[in-house]
Amino acid sequence: MPWRNISDPYKIWLSEIILQQTQVVQGLNYYLKFTETFPTVVDLANAPEDKVMRLWQGLGYYSRARNLHAAAKAIKSNHKGKFPNTYESIKALKGVGDYTSAAVASFAYNLPHAVVDGNVYRVLSRLFNIDTPINSTQGKKDFHLLADELLNKKQPALHNSAIMEFGALWCRPQNPKCEECPLQAQCLAFQNKTVAQLPVKDKKIKIKNRYLHYFIFNYKNYVYIQKRTEKDIWQNLYEFYLIETAAPEPAEIVFKDKALKKLVSNFKVKSVIPAKKHILSHQHLYATFYELDIKTELTHKTLSKIKRADLNNFGLPQLITKYLNQ
Repeated sequence: MPWRNISDPYKIWLSEIILQQTQVVQGLNYYLKFTETFPTVVDLANAPEDKVMRLWQGLGYYSRARNLHAAAKAIKSNHKGKFPNTYESIKALKGVGDYTSAAVASFAYNLPHAVVDGNVYRVLSRLFNIDTPINSTQGKKDFHLLADELLNKKQPALHNSAIMEFGALWCRPQNPKCEECPLQAQCLAFQNKTVAQLPVKDKKIKIKNRYLHYFIFNYKNYVYIQKRTEKDIWQNLYEFYLIETAAPEPAEIVFKDKALKKLVSNFKVKSVIPAKKHILSHQHLYATFYELDIKTELTHKTLSKIKRADLNNFGLPQLITKYLNQ
């Protein structure tokens, strides 16, 4: 991987942010796009937010992109464009927590901070047969203290790389190589036959269902879009006019919406694409798309008229991109 065996803190930080909620196979292309478009942290800081969001499009968890951009701006203004070189100053950046600050401090500056990712949680929970949930407050505290205690302070970068690699290749989530494992004699989970039960996680958060009705207003060669400004999913991305309902609703009910009737009256329904399911981490979205040909221009405080051919110049949620591609 291009972010391995390098000491550039900007590129290490970028890779860690991208891989927070993304598999390597998907994240690699985004990392390459970002480093090509923004070779330095100052280049990223100078970029318009819309350009950053558009480049991030499809990667999900869009707050990462907003925080990435905000942190780059802070580095430019508060650190004269040079990436901070202490654990505390790295952690002070927006969107950076214990894991990312430890990773950058360790891999870029060889500072003695233990990196605790999913691989490390798994290795330590099995090696010491710890059943404290890794996503609990107590679990996070206990595992971080243990990782720091075990850390080779003279070679922290090598130590962190080794334990993460060991978890990825040997102490795997499924089918770990226990019979061949060089730590078999010390592994308490192996001795107690609890390998398959570790690590322990608290139960998942309840899934929320949301019902979205998108209206694509076609006026000649133009369409209308709006920016999501609320602190919700897809903040600062663009979408079509939206009506959200508390439960599934048929088209004839949605078309009776008072705000919609006030906005547009003279139109022809071009198509209605039935609800498609789109899964986020703790939300299931059911999106229906209504495409309307309208006769007169619209006047609305949040809607902007753009050429349909220019849609690709705006950062859009993956759900809408899929609809457009289909």
